[in-house]
Amino acid sequence: MYTPENWPIACKINFGPRAEDGTPIGEAPVRAWEDQLAQVAGCGFTEIDPMDDWIPIAELSPERFAEFRRVLDRFGLHVAAISIGRNSVVDVEHGARNVATIHTTIDRAADLGAEIVNIGFQQALTAPQKEALWFWLAEGHHDDPALRPLAIERARELADHAQRRGLQIALEMYEDTYLGTPEGAVSFLKDADHPALGINPDIGNLIRLHRPMAKYDVMYDQVLPYSNYWHIKNYLRDEDPATGAYFSAPVPLEYGLIDYRTVIRKALRAGYAGPFMTEHYGSDWLGVGATNARYIREVLVQARSLIERVAEPELTPAGA
Repeated sequence: MYTPENWPIACKINFGPRAEDGTPIGEAPVRAWEDQLAQVAGCGFTEIDPMDDWIPIAELSPERFAEFRRVLDRFGLHVAAISIGRNSVVDVEHGARNVATIHTTIDRAADLGAEIVNIGFQQALTAPQKEALWFWLAEGHHDDPALRPLAIERARELADHAQRRGLQIALEMYEDTYLGTPEGAVSFLKDADHPALGINPDIGNLIRLHRPMAKYDVMYDQVLPYSNYWHIKNYLRDEDPATGAYFSAPVPLEYGLIDYRTVIRKALRAGYAGPFMTEHYGSDWLGVGATNARYIREVLVQARSLIERVAEPELTPAGA
């Protein structure tokens, strides 16, 4: 169990997949990585999540991977987790390839000292999503119920590999996938039934949607006991039952619909012990992420008694 001071709060690296000159960032000169990671470290982060929509870690050559590790060391950055987005293991065209990519990522994550590899069942953005101001406001992929058994089988396969390397797999909640609701997420996890699997309770992915939505506290109550990694973000949300109109927009953790001071404390009571990852869309994502990290740290410090209580070993009965 971590202390409030050393709890890993990772920055999602969101500079995009290309350097300023248009070169794919995985092929860019090391100085491009240095420029970006210097900004991350300069904002106070010591932990990162190099999600694959930035640098595809699994695709780096051994030489480039070694360079990446040296740059991390230079800036005192540690990889808490690696998230993989839009590479579903049941994509009808690329599912087998995606499984292989995740296997490679697991090995690379272990080599980097990470705890978690985060996967989901979201797939490539649709044409309307690419045109929308916010991609989540247009219709996207819907998982095929017929492929759910295959999804469970492949999740177990990946969890076996992760467990052998001392890692866990987090399954990300995302609309219209097998983990698109709290009930669906818990059901999938229980059916997969593997000790190295947990839920990423990314309720932010849901409250931003322009559709009817359960209360956030009710949703968190269902998934927090099963959670092992947390993409944490917040949104404004308004809805008008009279007209059916909705509004949502990303904001710092303190200012949105979700009361994260209460939810984080609730998570700690439920035994949450995984890293956080600050995620924000639009505006200065890095600056907002740093603000969010400071906020999370403050909440953890004020919840010290809860953390210490969870971390206490159970007393052994006399004479046992």
